[in-house]
Amino acid sequence: MQLTIAQRLDRLKVRTAELSHWRERAVLPIHHWTFEGEDIAIGEAWPHRKGVVHFASQGNVPADWPLEETCLQLDLGGESLITLAYEGGGSESFGLDPYHQEFPLKDRSLSITTDSVARFPFGEPNRQPKLNRARLAWLDIPVHRLNLLLRQIVEAIEALDDHDVVPHLLDAAETALRSLDWPSATAPYVSRTANAEWQQKIWELPELVESPQGLTENERATVAAAYDGLLARMKTLQERYPQNGELLLTGHAHIDLAWLWPYDETRRKMRRTFHTALSLMDRSPDFRFNQSTAHYYAQMEADDPQLLARIKEKVADGSWEVIGGMWVEPDTNMPTGESLVRQILYGQRYFEKTFGARHTVCWLPDCFGFSGALPQLLRQGGIESFFTIKVNWSETNRFPYDLFWWEGLDGSRVLAHTFDNPMQGYNGFVQPDCFMPTWKNFRAKTLHDSSLLAVGYGDGGGGVTPEMVEREAQLRNFPAIPKARWGKVADFFTSAHRTAKEKHVPTWSGEIYLELHRATLTSQSGVKRLHRRAERALITAETLASIAHMIGGAAPQSLEADWRVTLKNEFHDILPGSSIREVYQDAERELSTVIDHARTAQKDAVDAIVSALPKGGVADALVVVNPSLDARPLRALLADGTVLSTGDIVSPLSIHVFDRAALKPAGGLHAEVNRLENEHLAVTIGADGAVQSLVHKATGREALAEPANQLWVYPLDKPRNWDAWDIDADYPEKGVRLDKPESIELVENSPYRAAIKVVHRYRDSSIVQHYVLTANAKRLDIETEIDWHDRRTLLRSLSPVATRARTATFECAYGVVSRLTHTNTSWDAAMFEAVAHRFIDLSEPDFGVALLNDAKYGHSARGNVLGMSLVRGPIYPDPMADEGVQRFTYALLPHTGEWHSGRVREEADDLNQPLIVATAAGLAETTLAPIAVTGTPVALSAIKPAEDGDGLVLRVYEPAGRRGGLAVIPANGWTISEAVNLMEEPAQRDAGPDILPFEVRSWKMIRA
Repeated sequence: MQLTIAQRLDRLKVRTAELSHWRERAVLPIHHWTFEGEDIAIGEAWPHRKGVVHFASQGNVPADWPLEETCLQLDLGGESLITLAYEGGGSESFGLDPYHQEFPLKDRSLSITTDSVARFPFGEPNRQPKLNRARLAWLDIPVHRLNLLLRQIVEAIEALDDHDVVPHLLDAAETALRSLDWPSATAPYVSRTANAEWQQKIWELPELVESPQGLTENERATVAAAYDGLLARMKTLQERYPQNGELLLTGHAHIDLAWLWPYDETRRKMRRTFHTALSLMDRSPDFRFNQSTAHYYAQMEADDPQLLARIKEKVADGSWEVIGGMWVEPDTNMPTGESLVRQILYGQRYFEKTFGARHTVCWLPDCFGFSGALPQLLRQGGIESFFTIKVNWSETNRFPYDLFWWEGLDGSRVLAHTFDNPMQGYNGFVQPDCFMPTWKNFRAKTLHDSSLLAVGYGDGGGGVTPEMVEREAQLRNFPAIPKARWGKVADFFTSAHRTAKEKHVPTWSGEIYLELHRATLTSQSGVKRLHRRAERALITAETLASIAHMIGGAAPQSLEADWRVTLKNEFHDILPGSSIREVYQDAERELSTVIDHARTAQKDAVDAIVSALPKGGVADALVVVNPSLDARPLRALLADGTVLSTGDIVSPLSIHVFDRAALKPAGGLHAEVNRLENEHLAVTIGADGAVQSLVHKATGREALAEPANQLWVYPLDKPRNWDAWDIDADYPEKGVRLDKPESIELVENSPYRAAIKVVHRYRDSSIVQHYVLTANAKRLDIETEIDWHDRRTLLRSLSPVATRARTATFECAYGVVSRLTHTNTSWDAAMFEAVAHRFIDLSEPDFGVALLNDAKYGHSARGNVLGMSLVRGPIYPDPMADEGVQRFTYALLPHTGEWHSGRVREEADDLNQPLIVATAAGLAETTLAPIAVTGTPVALSAIKPAEDGDGLVLRVYEPAGRRGGLAVIPANGWTISEAVNLMEEPAQRDAGPDILPFEVRSWKMIRA
């Protein structure tokens, strides 16, 4: 009877499955286990599952078992680092998880010890862990090899579909199976197949043989012959049907620094995964493995220096590829530009110090969108290539390219690549049905002859299995499927760059927005605020210490240790808010410590500044330091709670000494229970608690089309997937406006500052807001305290403004992004929640309104409505996310002209980093400006101690898209020695204006 291809394939699957039951020639259980020193039997539950526990036992391989055919098979009920110590000397360690449970041996007598946790790879607890399996196994290698080869043929047939080679593959496999002399004696046959799924469904199995007989030598010989014959047939078929396409395989184990487990578990995951990778390298000279993240290697220096030494050996011989060039794989949406600089600076320097080389490939497979600032920073850090896979996750529009030039805000380019593997993305498998769709989906195959494919179990680590290595060797002989070989990511990009020189490779310009995971801009907003404060505190501490040094103080100390902690917490599952509660407890503690350290450094620097100032007769002196490149009105909160808001101007990067007694408030501040007014603004608060009117007095324009700061609660913030990650587009379909406040009252009314307090309540949560206007303010601050106790509910502020424009301006790292305010296309509609740093703005040519913030990232601009997400309440993976009290400030700023001429960025800078003030006695009234930057307006990124040698590094950026001349003039006794890149090495730069649109420039400054 003639069977169809599908029927023959089903038959092949059944007959192939039979072989797996004879894979072990014999097994020997390992008994006499201990759990924390107490006896435990195979099959017995763990006495407890708290923390890290330790198993121990011993094993002896029977004398007649060939050692090279023997393995240890373990399933202890969780993840483990197992160490095998041999009686003859030496030891070896491996990671044990659901995908790595079989381990080779180097000696016959061994002791086994473990560090174990009752967890599965994704952090899921094993609530009833047992010591499930522990045995030595004598493998029947010919059976194992033939079984794997036949399984791969099945996978290839399914992937090749109706390809002409399919009947030939079926015929080859069927011929091999027919050549076998296979056992059939009832008792051993039934016993060996008893664990098959279909046997397990039988009402009652007969009595089983304890150690059923394996193949005889004659039977085994037929298996070996079948394997050799089948492999030869595959090689012959490959001549007729050559392999089509090419994939460079990189072994990989995406280890999230923290996610569904705390960081301490990551430290254990690293060791388990790295030992596994090294064991594969020891046994396969072809295998290649990559691992990014300087932080991991630095951690390994502390946790397991011997393991790091072994990794260094493999890096030196080319088997292990360190990659990425960054401190961690960070979120790139929310960190400030200077943080991204430090990711590259400290990452590249660490890799060079530890492994002898910097990297040329940025490896960010899993981040939730990519800032347009990144290409420039990568190029300045010596990185010319970029890899991700996350662009393929967008839920509405398909990203158009997979090999392309990515052009940043300033025009800098890096060559970017992504692959579309439907089988677990960057956690790919070595098998034909993974290779085929990955190659099929590669759209740039007409430009370039190969694509990358990262393989190995990841997210929770683990990495490549021994079977994957064995599979790759077999698949070299297969017909029709893509060619796939182990290689190095850097080599792929070297080849791709050659292609890009010869052929037209498409360009994607600007940010790469991910049409998914938009809620990561809001979830765990408390940690986002701490991170913002930590960044700013470190930048300011370095700036103050550098200013102190320039006027005669000691050289500033490096803050790299605290920067490293901050950078660690920028990891793409920490800062975005997509981790478990324990991760945020760690992050809150670590970032708070950074802030404390930075504030101490700030105080020390201010003390040094004060001690260096000219002495004089001012008994009650106010020392004011402006840590920015913007002239600022004198507005400050003193240590004793006094608020100052005067008509004085503090010049950029300067120190001013004022006689406090002579300071006077800027005139014109007036307050009533529902009204605030000064020389610049007239504000009316309505009975609904919103801003009823906001008049810009310089132009006489009403800034609002409807009441602003409308608070809306959306109880349908219940995404269909990824609770902490996503906001579904239908969330506005049900909204509740908080327009019946419990109270509105005037609570402050001094010549310097006035405030109206509004209290709202929603169910179990309260929102207390103070509308604050200082005497010299051009913005209305909205100081907010939320006590949040509602789940799966989103709180937003909406402000309809009296301006109309097709685009709104969103601040990003080192610049701005213009986003459309309409929904003409699916691309426009999909961007309903997008990142902004310190402001968004909607401007007509002569007037605009900005929404500023000191802690928020999720924004929208639809029509004339500026929106900002304030807090959410997801329940997975942290059911208590953002529960309780949090405080932050946002502001409304009407202004003349467009955002850049209206000083929007300058006001946002002031909101996020107020002037630094201190009191002193016996000083002279004076103004010192140790450095001046003139010409095209630029913003300060950092003044910091140089990484090598003496001197300081000044870094500025052009924030608005302008170009022109620029001069840097240091104080007497200092000189600008040279322009440098972000690695603080001489910069190579084309001739032209001194600053270009969105350019980041740095200079080394030394004592003359």
